[in-house]
Amino acid sequence: MEEFDFLVIGSGSGLEVASVAANRGESVAVVEKGPLGGTCLNRGCIPSKMLLYHADVLETIERADEFGIEATVEDVAFGDIVREVTEDVAEDAASIRRGLRSSSQHTLFEGEARFVDERTVDVSGGEDDGARLRAETVLVAAGTRPAVPDIDGIDGVDYLTSTEALQLETPPDSMVVVGGGYIAAELGHFFGTFGTDVTVVGRRPYLLPEADPEVAAAFTDLYADRFTLHTGHAATAVSANGDGVSVEARPYEYGPDGGVVEGGETVTATGEELLVAAGRVPNTDTLNLDAAGIETDDDGFVETDEYLRTTADGVWALGDIVGEYLLKHSANHEARTVARNVYGENLEPVDYTAMPYAVFASPEVAGVGAREPDLQDAGREYATNTYRYEDTARGDAMHADGFVKAIVDLDGEILGCHVVGPDASTLIQEVVVAMKAGSGTVRDIRESVHVHPALPEVVQRAFSGQFSRGGSHHQHDH
Repeated sequence: MEEFDFLVIGSGSGLEVASVAANRGESVAVVEKGPLGGTCLNRGCIPSKMLLYHADVLETIERADEFGIEATVEDVAFGDIVREVTEDVAEDAASIRRGLRSSSQHTLFEGEARFVDERTVDVSGGEDDGARLRAETVLVAAGTRPAVPDIDGIDGVDYLTSTEALQLETPPDSMVVVGGGYIAAELGHFFGTFGTDVTVVGRRPYLLPEADPEVAAAFTDLYADRFTLHTGHAATAVSANGDGVSVEARPYEYGPDGGVVEGGETVTATGEELLVAAGRVPNTDTLNLDAAGIETDDDGFVETDEYLRTTADGVWALGDIVGEYLLKHSANHEARTVARNVYGENLEPVDYTAMPYAVFASPEVAGVGAREPDLQDAGREYATNTYRYEDTARGDAMHADGFVKAIVDLDGEILGCHVVGPDASTLIQEVVVAMKAGSGTVRDIRESVHVHPALPEVVQRAFSGQFSRGGSHHQHDH
């Protein structure tokens, strides 16, 4: 058995804490069963957003006639685009691997980790099969994988998850997407822009069910103009259909005890490819956590306290596997918290204040803070105001369709902000800074000088207009 000061399972954001340990002179073990860099680099944020930007460029060209510009696309080197992104990602992962292999402070163990007691793991498979490691401090950062729902016939057909979809070198003629969240929205945009006929089957009444309902409804309406949507439907069966697949779906209603597939007319969607984009599940079932005394919640995510300590002494956890926010920037934030708490003098709780999210679809969606239903459920008083892109000079010039929704309490404290429209992922950052680093009130945004006529004026005006208590009021630019 090999002994270390610090051991991390997973090579995503957990490597940030490992670097802190190494810089303090500690011996560090890293256990990783797949390519180095974790989900974000290899199967998530990086390849998907690199590919999506190509779709955004193509979409911009195809809209050129709206601005009096005649443009045609002569060719799209789709396979070259995908291969370039895949190769870039693979080289980044290989670079991390080379760095760890050559480090005098780190020891990389390639294989799958399984606990045998509180801070001891066995490594199986890969180059380091059979190794047993023990450390004074252990960090569980093993991430998640695509969820595959229990649909009748799913095991008898070929299907894609996001992992395989990101490496398709030819866009299919048609695709059925099961799921209505951000992965479905982003990949639907990507393949749809490159010519795939996309059908989406989602259980919720709207796409992006985690977004504010007003934003989700607007986004769903815009997607209905581009794709075939069967929202409010659950996929109940899939089967092979010639060279493709057929998906049967029935109306889906939510009762007091959760979702129940109700009777109703079945709809059938067919496509050359089936993409299952029905969420993520934690990799906790591969780790033998019971041997370490690490508890999980009902969904299998690792239970931690406010300092990110697990129920096992000396074992910490962060990232997607704790299930708080399945976002890379959240995992990085948690990594900084773990590093402070492991090596600092005083414990500090992880602070999720103003944790933003963004969906890189078309249109983009972004948000931070509370949604209206959250506040209604909590019985909290609040007020909202929305401001449309086209009511600003820049938004009008862009022919932008979208809005910013501001939510505040009755004293002007910012409770949340939700955006649907171009550059939403950028516009939300101003609100994040105001909530996190400013006083957290409408004055931070309203009284800051905004460049005219730049797009952030739509945020400023959303926070400067007349708010409506418990509802929304549309202001117009004169």
